[in-house]
Amino acid sequence: MLPPSPGPVPPRAPNFQVRLARSEEEIRAAQRLRYEVFVEELGAGGPMADHQARLERDRFDPVFDHMLVLDLARGGSPAEQVIGVYRLLPGDRIERTGGFYGDGEYDLSVLKASGRRLLELGRSCLHRDYRGGAAMFHLWTGLAAYTLEQGVEILFGTASFHGTDPDRLAAPLSLLHHRHLAPEDLRVRTLPGVYEPMDRMPEAEIDKVAAMREVPALIKAYLRLGGFVGDGAFVDRDFNTTDICLVLDVARMNARQRAIYTKGLGA
Repeated sequence: MLPPSPGPVPPRAPNFQVRLARSEEEIRAAQRLRYEVFVEELGAGGPMADHQARLERDRFDPVFDHMLVLDLARGGSPAEQVIGVYRLLPGDRIERTGGFYGDGEYDLSVLKASGRRLLELGRSCLHRDYRGGAAMFHLWTGLAAYTLEQGVEILFGTASFHGTDPDRLAAPLSLLHHRHLAPEDLRVRTLPGVYEPMDRMPEAEIDKVAAMREVPALIKAYLRLGGFVGDGAFVDRDFNTTDICLVLDVARMNARQRAIYTKGLGA
């Protein structure tokens, strides 16, 4: 007679670790997760999608730092434990790349001329099994620690709405423009020729609650910290997205915002 079945095995509690990639293998693990999220889930394509190797990568990757969230409970090698990534480029490295990634979409001259220490962010994503939980908090905490260690004063980078039709995003884009447009000294602008206006409808006509529901969680997180949006959107057909540029000035964060950002760091 067989013993009774023990029933389903409960999932293991995650055991998160946040750190920078230490090897080419770990960078490839980050690129593989990016492929799963941006290409397979969200329909990105173009030259950065290596379909044969199932990697999403570009010429900037060797110069960026790659922040990883690992779930040690998954077992295996560190590369097999990567469940979250963030790509980080300190401004003092742009001579090695010829500029920021965002230079291809935005006029960043106001930030470059500020003389302040810049950090470009991008390619943030989580494995589908870890969204809406503690993994994003750990990624955010890792970013805060990195920012403090590097003495970063201004963080910026593109954030995306899914889809390439700005008219379908008229309400949320307009709300961001009317309520969260960056002040002049931080106001990056989408490049001429690819500029898509964000103020597509008057503020009085916007259903603000419904519009904010359409704003992706990452953008809302930056807004809660006192972040701003640049002037204009960019339609990225390779990524199947409509991008905006987010800018966060650490000096403009109030005490409550700073406490949220540095929670758990003793700062």
